[in-house]
Amino acid sequence: MLQVEATALPEVRIITPKRFGDHRGFFSETYSRQAFAEAGITLDFVQDNHSLSAAVGTLRGLHFQAPPFAQDKLIRVPRGRILDVAVDIRASSPHFGKFVAVELSAENWRQMLVPVGFAHGFVTLEPDTEVIYKVSAPYAPEHDRGLAYDDPAIGIDWGLPAEWLTLSDKDRRHPRLAELPRYFA
Repeated sequence: MLQVEATALPEVRIITPKRFGDHRGFFSETYSRQAFAEAGITLDFVQDNHSLSAAVGTLRGLHFQAPPFAQDKLIRVPRGRILDVAVDIRASSPHFGKFVAVELSAENWRQMLVPVGFAHGFVTLEPDTEVIYKVSAPYAPEHDRGLAYDDPAIGIDWGLPAEWLTLSDKDRRHPRLAELPRYFA
C-alpha cells in the first residue's frame, strides 16, 4: 500500500502511503514495517520527532548525526507544507555535494526517506507547519552536526527570499561542505 518513487539521488526516496477517505475524514497507515520491507526498505526506527514552526520561512538544517549515531530519517508533514532537502555528504559517493529538494505537505501526503550519509533540512512554506520524522538512532548531542544551508558550492534554492528565512543561531554557524570533516568516507 505504498508508492515508492526514486529521486535524482538513488538512495533518497519519496514514499506515499495510501489514504482512504469518506464523509468522516480519512485513514492512512503512515508506517508499516512489513509494507516497507515488501518495498525493499528495512530500517529499524527507534524514535519519532515532531516539530511545529509558526512562521513561513522557518529553516531547520542542514542536520545530521555522525557515526556511530548516524540516522536514517523518514519525514512527513501532517499539517502545512515544506520544501524538504537532502544533501549527499558521503565523500566516496559519485553524488557527493548534490541535493534533492521535494515539497512535502499535508495535502500531497508524501514522505521523504533520507538515509545515513545525507544532511537534511527543510523550510516551511505555510504558517503553523508540523513535521514528524522517524529516526533510526537516538538523538546524541555529542554527535549532532550540520552543514551550511547557504553553501554556494551546493546551491540550494530554498524557494523564498533570503530575508524571509528564520534560522537558529546554531544553524547559521554550520561549516560549508569544503570545511566539513569526512564523517561518511
